[in-house]
Amino acid sequence: MAFWAAHGLLSLQLAVAYCWALNCERREFSPGFSLPGDFLLAGLFSLHADCLQVRHRPLVTSCDRPDSFNGHGYHLFQAMRFAVEEINNSTALLPNVTLGYELYDVCSESSNVYATMRVLALQGTGHIDMQRDLRNHSSKLVAIIGPDNTDHAVTTAALLGPFLMPLVSYEASSMTLSAKRKFPSFLRTIPSDRHQVEVMVQLLQSFGWVWISLIGSYGDYGQLGIQALEELATPRGICVAFKDVVPFSAQAGDPRMEYMMRRLAGARTTVVVVFSNRHLAGVFFRSVVLANLTGKVWIASEDWAISTYITSVPGIRGIGTVLGVAIQQKQVPGLKEFEESYVRAVTAAPSTCPEESWCSTNQLCRECHGFTPLSMPKLGAFSMSAAHNVYQAVYAVAHGLHQLLGCTSEACSRGPVYPWQVLQQIYKVNFLLHKKTVAFDDNGDPLGFYDIIAWDWNGPEWTFVVIGSASLSPVHLDINKTRIQWHGNQVPASVCSTDCLAGHHRVVVGSHHCCFECMPCEAGTFLNTSELHTCQPCGMEEWAPEGSTACFPRTVEFLDWHEPISLVLLATNTLLLLLLVGTAGLFAWHLHTPVVRSAGGRLCFLMLGSLVAGSCSFYSFFGEPTVPTCLLRQTLFSLGFAIFLSCLTIRSFQLVVIFKFSTKVPTLYHTWAKNHGAGLFVIASSMLHLLICLTWLAMWTPRPTREYRRFPHLVILECTQVNSVGFLVAFAHNIVLSISTFVCSYLGKELPENYNEAKCVTFSLLLNFLSWIAFFTVSSIYQGIYLPAVNVLAGLTTLSGGFSGYFLPKCYVILFRPQLNNTEHFQASIQDYTRRCGTT
Repeated sequence: MAFWAAHGLLSLQLAVAYCWALNCERREFSPGFSLPGDFLLAGLFSLHADCLQVRHRPLVTSCDRPDSFNGHGYHLFQAMRFAVEEINNSTALLPNVTLGYELYDVCSESSNVYATMRVLALQGTGHIDMQRDLRNHSSKLVAIIGPDNTDHAVTTAALLGPFLMPLVSYEASSMTLSAKRKFPSFLRTIPSDRHQVEVMVQLLQSFGWVWISLIGSYGDYGQLGIQALEELATPRGICVAFKDVVPFSAQAGDPRMEYMMRRLAGARTTVVVVFSNRHLAGVFFRSVVLANLTGKVWIASEDWAISTYITSVPGIRGIGTVLGVAIQQKQVPGLKEFEESYVRAVTAAPSTCPEESWCSTNQLCRECHGFTPLSMPKLGAFSMSAAHNVYQAVYAVAHGLHQLLGCTSEACSRGPVYPWQVLQQIYKVNFLLHKKTVAFDDNGDPLGFYDIIAWDWNGPEWTFVVIGSASLSPVHLDINKTRIQWHGNQVPASVCSTDCLAGHHRVVVGSHHCCFECMPCEAGTFLNTSELHTCQPCGMEEWAPEGSTACFPRTVEFLDWHEPISLVLLATNTLLLLLLVGTAGLFAWHLHTPVVRSAGGRLCFLMLGSLVAGSCSFYSFFGEPTVPTCLLRQTLFSLGFAIFLSCLTIRSFQLVVIFKFSTKVPTLYHTWAKNHGAGLFVIASSMLHLLICLTWLAMWTPRPTREYRRFPHLVILECTQVNSVGFLVAFAHNIVLSISTFVCSYLGKELPENYNEAKCVTFSLLLNFLSWIAFFTVSSIYQGIYLPAVNVLAGLTTLSGGFSGYFLPKCYVILFRPQLNNTEHFQASIQDYTRRCGTT
């Protein structure tokens, strides 16, 4: 039910349109528009230009008007006649079968619809039958050649589609027509705009033009063309600064075109792509000349690239350089001679409609009657290429029919022929026509090539130069750029922003990615000439300065043994070790003297040994860090110094107890002495610090590592966890011991001179505090390879201070004041202290 409703509605529409279109009286027509034959072809050609005016009601345009003759359409008209005559005279193609034709002038949309209705109604008397199965629609007319533009082709293809009547266009290149579900019977002998757009984009890329303007013409050809071009160009880095459409009724110099010219000039683009039909391209370039827009590169679509209609615009020579995409140049041998013979054969007087026949304003050309061999339209390269497309379309239908009829070299079989059968066979054709292959793909598009052309004004008249070619499926350009004569004698640039220097990246400004500022790549990143936008990070073992084009290997650094500062510190540490060992030997030699006994006796060897252990730890700060050296660096020093401080603290405390509290609290003193309180304190304090160090090594284990973040060009080899929690706890324990030592020494500041160590201990602890304050200050602002040297220097200062403050005065007495190292001198000091205390 729905099927019949749809067909009934379509029948009504076609009937109404047909009655409206054929509502004419008997009129005259021109010879050459029809030829009888066994099978007929229809040809739709624009022999006259459309009447561009605003209509307030539907009217059939009268094509044959004064001053509206279209020479280009005339050549296509003759190309079809020539092809049919040539096939009819051939013994190899369609033997014993003749082709005829019905040709129509489709100067406007209304005349195009009228011609299509006539084609569908050829078998009847003005009726178009809608059948349940449209494949049974039979007609002596087997195919239509034309029309010449997308707008007309869309209408015709939509009307013929339900009947599966083959429609082979010679100039309708819009991508819309490749949709087989909408236009199942449409084919063409001109490449699809899908390929033309790809060729244009590759042409722009080959010259580095990324900042362009797009101008299209009103209608499917121009509007869909610039839309497809923008969609394809944008992902490839090309920006469209300005885009506009020339209106259907535009006139050069009108306000609409003047506004377009102002905006085009303000877009600051050197390259303008004009995807337009010939007529509106002519309007556009007349406006360009009036606006004095010069010095640009104009990219032409195939419809006007080599059209003399455009080159005849006054003043167009000075607009700049014109490059374009044109249908590959092909010849139709004998066409020019055929046109001349036609002119000689046609009389000047028009004939009238035969009696009882329908008359058509679409089959009349009075101006054609008046041609002479000298006044006939000139057959230029543009018209010859388009004529070859017509010629090729006729031959494609003939070969399809040849296959369908099962023709041999002598005859073809006869029988009913349906349009859908012819359509199937046309898709299958594959033959050579003047050494060129004719075939169609699944979309009904031909296999072919484009020429890339450049306008040439060097001679007295305009001509064009083929500067390259473009193969299709896939599209590939081959351009000889040396053949182009640029208006500025060099390839013009068309960019919004000039390319960035090497090592600089783009920061987009505004909405177009082609407009940008150049910023140097940050340190640690690079941008070589092959990259366009993003700076690439260097590897972990590499570095790059700001604005670099490449990465460089980082220098691996650590505190080497051969560094000058290392040699100085090693020499100082070795000297300290010698002094410590020498002092131990000196004290061992004078072990039972009062000076050694007052210093602590055998306890001095533990103190000196702890200082030696701390001093030995400094050797692990030099050279490439390893696991053992990282483990020993700070822990051995911390433990050694803690033992030294523990001994020094208990020594000072013990002197205070002996001189001040032994008589006052004798029980406490005897308990302390009897239970070896001094030794227990040293052991407990040392074991506590050892436990701290072991916990430190277990939980915050120092390990060799490669540090990359501090210096961009260096890899610092160091130990991890330098200032870990374990280190800080151990350091805090030493601070507590230092304060305890100072307090005990201060309490003994009034002891006998030989036992008063307050000044020396204060000096030692002062050096200790100052050295570590300096170390932490430096480490907070400097993290280079010499930080271990600063650590060693702070440790050497601490150990040297402790040794100097406690042992050096005693060594001086032993070596240079032996008279003071006797029992009588020490007893005198004690008696003097007792006397002073008693007096007090």
